[in-house]
Amino acid sequence: MVDERRPRKELEKDLGKEPEKYLEVRGLHVHYGNIHALHGVDLVVGKGEIVCVVGVNGAGKSTLMWAIAGVLPITEGAVLLNGAPFVRGAASARPHEIVNLGISLVPERRRLFSALTVRENLIMGSIRRTDREGIAADLERCFSLYPVLRERIAQRAGTLSGGEQQMLAISRALMSRPSILLLDEPSLGLAPLVTDALFDTILKIREEGVTVLLVEQNALQALDIGDRGYVLRTGRIVESASSGELIENPMIREAYLGGS
Repeated sequence: MVDERRPRKELEKDLGKEPEKYLEVRGLHVHYGNIHALHGVDLVVGKGEIVCVVGVNGAGKSTLMWAIAGVLPITEGAVLLNGAPFVRGAASARPHEIVNLGISLVPERRRLFSALTVRENLIMGSIRRTDREGIAADLERCFSLYPVLRERIAQRAGTLSGGEQQMLAISRALMSRPSILLLDEPSLGLAPLVTDALFDTILKIREEGVTVLLVEQNALQALDIGDRGYVLRTGRIVESASSGELIENPMIREAYLGGS
C-alpha cells in the first residue's frame, strides 16, 4: 500500500494537467570525455513537490544532479528556474550562484568537512548569508529536525556515524535556506531504521515549503513519499508518471522495485 502520509496529486495527473514548471531540465546532454553520460534528459519539478529519479547504478542519476547544481559542465540543453535558464553551456551559473538562487545539493556520500565540527559544517552551509538572526534560527530548525546534532555540536564530522553524517549533510544544505533541495542517494549505506527516519524527515522538509528532487536507488521507498517519478536508464528517461502509477506498473516493478 502506498504511504497515506503524503498529499496526493493523482487527480490532477489523471485529468491531464501538467505540474507547474518550477525547476525544469530541458534536453540535457553531459559527456565525460568520449562517454555520453546523459542523452537529452527532460524533467519538470513543480513547486512544493517531491519528484523522484530512480534507476540502477550507473544510470546517470548523480550526473544529472551535479549538472543541475552547476558542478558538471553540460554539452547541450538547459536547466531553468521559473522559466529562466541558469544552466546553459558556457553561460551556466557557477555553483555558488546556483546556491544563491535557492538550489542546494546534498551530494552522494555526504562529502562533509570531516575535520570540522558539526557546528562548523553547519555554518559553512550559511557562508553566503549575512543575516545573523536568520542563521541562528535555522541552526535551531536543524536541531529540531535532528536533535542528535545538538548533542554532537562540538564533535568532528568525520567521527559521526553514517546516519548522523547524513543528517548533518542535509542540515548543512538547509542552512543556505533553499527553496529547492537536491538529494542524491541519501539512504546510501544506511541501516533500514535510519533510512525510515530519513524519509520521514524529507516529508517534514517538504511540509515546510521546500521543493525536493530526490535521486534514489531505493526506488520503492522513494516513490512511496514522492508525488511523481522518472525512470532513468543509461542516461535516458525511459518512463515518467505519478509515483502511484510507477509503483503499480508491472515492468517498472520487475526492473526497479524488486518484482511483486
